[in-house]
Amino acid sequence: MNKIQKALQNRILILDGAMGTMLQRYKFSEEDFRGERFKDFHKSVQGNNDLLSITQPQAIADIHSKYFSAGADIVETNTFSSTTIAMADYDMQDLVYELNFESAKIAKKVADEFTSKEPNKPRFVAGAIGPTNKTASMSPDVNDPGFRAISFEELRVAYKQQAEALIDGGVDLLLVETIFDTLNAKAALFAIDEIKEERNLDIPIMISGTITDASGRTLSGQTAEAFLISITHIPLLSVGFNCALGAKQLTPHLEVIANRTNLAVSAYPNAGLPNAFGEYDESPEQMASQITEYLDKQLVNIIGGCCGTTPEHIKAIAEIALKYKPRPVFNSENAAV
Repeated sequence: MNKIQKALQNRILILDGAMGTMLQRYKFSEEDFRGERFKDFHKSVQGNNDLLSITQPQAIADIHSKYFSAGADIVETNTFSSTTIAMADYDMQDLVYELNFESAKIAKKVADEFTSKEPNKPRFVAGAIGPTNKTASMSPDVNDPGFRAISFEELRVAYKQQAEALIDGGVDLLLVETIFDTLNAKAALFAIDEIKEERNLDIPIMISGTITDASGRTLSGQTAEAFLISITHIPLLSVGFNCALGAKQLTPHLEVIANRTNLAVSAYPNAGLPNAFGEYDESPEQMASQITEYLDKQLVNIIGGCCGTTPEHIKAIAEIALKYKPRPVFNSENAAV
């Protein structure tokens, strides 16, 4: 914890960009996803990006390396969907521990290589914990509003399995991200807190929600301020937002939390809003220009990119961030005020 807290007090930290956007460049086929090990698997696995940590580990390592070379201080593991809940789509629940463990090992090896070359700029690995494809506080059936597709306890068990494997694989911190349902996130935080107590471990935790539309609320209906208050019941390294919106649209929501917490604030927006084909058109220069507003207003301590962003986007953001002092953090009680 102390090493990354110290880094946050010295400079604005740069998070990596999109893993999926980079993997699309490889145009991997079904056979590439399967590799030799899963060549006879009974279901299609194309699109299961997390599986590539096992079948195409070099591609994952190369992507991490490109983001570090672009200026990233932190890279996320390739584990956004590596829970038994999300892997059920592919009948690959039994692979969850291995997926997380191997993904963490790949990222940590690359991080250590960069740190050894630049000891004055340590590189960190964040264990990426996605929201799963089920929600604990809303019904997926409009005809049965009381129905829930998953329980808090099922989420807790799944998140605990994922977090333990990420920690075993060597991650420096855990990132509970793209939170659309705060109850899901609270299950993840509960599980992580259990692990910390059982292992006598003080691993830093980053939290990143997602504002889903112009109303300024998460999918489960919370405003930015309500989201902040409801997840700061355990010690956190940072709180922030990612995905769904571009940098410009995210600004007012970052202002809300930055003015109400002494925690570090993170932001990794999309490269603008998607076009009619679901693609992201915002150039590195355009995105970096918009993120300058975050820095001018001292809204963030950790900045990176989500959907549509590439090493070129991260490089442009990192170059601008170098010119700014970090937002003051950890100077009083780390709680919403």
